[in-house]
Amino acid sequence: MKSEAMQYPTATNTFTFLFFSFTVLFSFFSFLVFLFRMKPWCNCHTCRAYLTLTWTKQFNNLADWYTHLLRKSPTATIHMHVLGNIITADPNNVEYILKTRFDNYPKGKQFSTLLGDLLGRGIFNVDGEAWRFQRKMASLELGSVAIRSYALEVVTKEIRSRLFNIFNQNDGVLDLQDIFRRFSFDNICIFSFGLDPGCLEPSLPVSDLAVAFDDASKLSAERAMMASPIIWKMKRLLNIGSEKKLKEAVKVVNDLAEEMIKQRREMGHSTSKDLLSRFMSSVNDDKDLRDIVVNFLLAGRDTVAAALTCFFLLLSKNPQVESLIREELDRVMEPAQDVARFDQLCDMHYLNAAVHESMRLYPPVQFDSKFALQDDVLPDGTFVRKGTRVTYHPYAMGRMERIWGSDCLEFKPERWLRDGVFVPKCPFKYPVFQAGPRVCLGRELALVEMKSAVAASVRRFDIRVVNTGSEPRFMPGLTATVRGGMPVQVSERRQ
Repeated sequence: MKSEAMQYPTATNTFTFLFFSFTVLFSFFSFLVFLFRMKPWCNCHTCRAYLTLTWTKQFNNLADWYTHLLRKSPTATIHMHVLGNIITADPNNVEYILKTRFDNYPKGKQFSTLLGDLLGRGIFNVDGEAWRFQRKMASLELGSVAIRSYALEVVTKEIRSRLFNIFNQNDGVLDLQDIFRRFSFDNICIFSFGLDPGCLEPSLPVSDLAVAFDDASKLSAERAMMASPIIWKMKRLLNIGSEKKLKEAVKVVNDLAEEMIKQRREMGHSTSKDLLSRFMSSVNDDKDLRDIVVNFLLAGRDTVAAALTCFFLLLSKNPQVESLIREELDRVMEPAQDVARFDQLCDMHYLNAAVHESMRLYPPVQFDSKFALQDDVLPDGTFVRKGTRVTYHPYAMGRMERIWGSDCLEFKPERWLRDGVFVPKCPFKYPVFQAGPRVCLGRELALVEMKSAVAASVRRFDIRVVNTGSEPRFMPGLTATVRGGMPVQVSERRQ
């Protein structure tokens, strides 16, 4: 017995040593494979500038540096060899990737792995049949008149009961980005879950869900910035550092989502208007329901907040645009009316043009990537090797003279109007809402929310960004979040 007892820990220690040795060797081998694919020895000017960060001497944002490189490129396409990434701002390439050869450019396993812990197998993180099923189901729901009416109802209530109060009670400088993030989070939670987190209450409370969701989004995006996926995968295996924080944040999101689903099942969902209740009629698996709703939570929160934040930055720099918006609001809305109706929003062509023009210069999602399934050649002649990341760049495209003309850097809503009527542009030169089969299903809902917030705020308040002289600096992430927020001064207009 004593001999067996002495042998047991020896066997355990041997197994532990062998397992650890295998893990180290496997990680080292995987890292060597990654280095081989990454080609860190590339000594071209672009790759050298990226690796040494010398581009930061001239540009505040990586997106601005990419814009500079894409402008200089004869084909509006560049190669980032060290990242295995082809980046393009050519509308013909964008159409080819998003429509013509859609099946050859899926999200890809690389992308879904990065965001899998947060987004699971939701619509923004899957390809193939799983995507087609969710797409069809979401299209039926989001395209209905009832759901659009409910969305406007939610937004209108949030504007009247909370946004106005925040602006009225303001006696100093507000962080407009924080206000709009709270505003959009309340809206999307009520719309998606039927849950009101109350983020825009006068005390500006801290929401555990909002904090967890922010952390999970940020940490998931940071995975893509690491030198090798081996790093974050090892941290996740050992449950340390950023991966431990991500796991904790995702657990908070999951726990709340599961509680909401449980409550809906107990209460009955047939009479509820929120998205979760509607999907329950078609989806029985709670994990699938969680993934679907969390995906819409991501899409409907940060994108709207980012778009609204940068809109008011441009409005502060262009008071003549604000005056023309107010003239249109006075024509379309009734004198004492505070929030526009849906039919009135449809008649606000100049406002619609201004919102689209703002997102041309500051798209909420600055770039989007796909991964090539097979070798291919883009319309501009660029060869794409199987497995290569291919990125189209809406931020850079909005600043390309060859696409928008010599006045491409000007905030000019008139470029969207013909005889005073809003005319949409080709989606492949303006892929702010993507294009092709994956075009954003929530586009109209997002535009209604943005236009409602802008119309109500501009008609009643003067909102001025404190420092309009400096260009915004964006934080790394899934959406365009301004580093340090957007300080503004708000005052009620004198009629």
